[in-house]
Amino acid sequence: MTTDGARLDTLDLALLRALTEHPKAGALELSRRLGVARGTVQARLQRLEDTGVVTGYGPDVDLAAAGFGVQAFVTLEIAQGALEDLTAELAAMPGVLEAHATTGSGDVLCRVAARSHGDLQRTLLQLGRSGSVVRSTSVVALSELVPLRTLPLLASEEAPPARAPGHRGG
Repeated sequence: MTTDGARLDTLDLALLRALTEHPKAGALELSRRLGVARGTVQARLQRLEDTGVVTGYGPDVDLAAAGFGVQAFVTLEIAQGALEDLTAELAAMPGVLEAHATTGSGDVLCRVAARSHGDLQRTLLQLGRSGSVVRSTSVVALSELVPLRTLPLLASEEAPPARAPGHRGG
């Protein structure tokens, strides 16, 4: 993954917004909503997929509704050179939703979910038993104030206007 990223124009943003608001919409419905040809929608979607901007179309899952109402953020301080081993351990733990290598006082930040506080404690104990983990600190999430979102960030930069297919900019 590059840090440059794909440059998104207004049509890309409109397409991403429409997909977010209507995730089950097909190319024909999206083309009607956006007022562009179906082929344009299909080509844009393919480009967004090819460049890694769109990574999937899976359902968004409400973990609390699925019975996993307890979430916590866990900061791990790890042994020198243990990141690769720890990554494999974290990937094998179903309760670990995501993990990120970080700067600062901790080395890894994890988001974990559990059915109950007892289940969360078992996950935290499992993390603590890892030979890679020197110390862990956890905070329990009480409520979600801003859900994971991407559109405001993508739209925050002035996107160049959409160009007609075949147009050569100069």
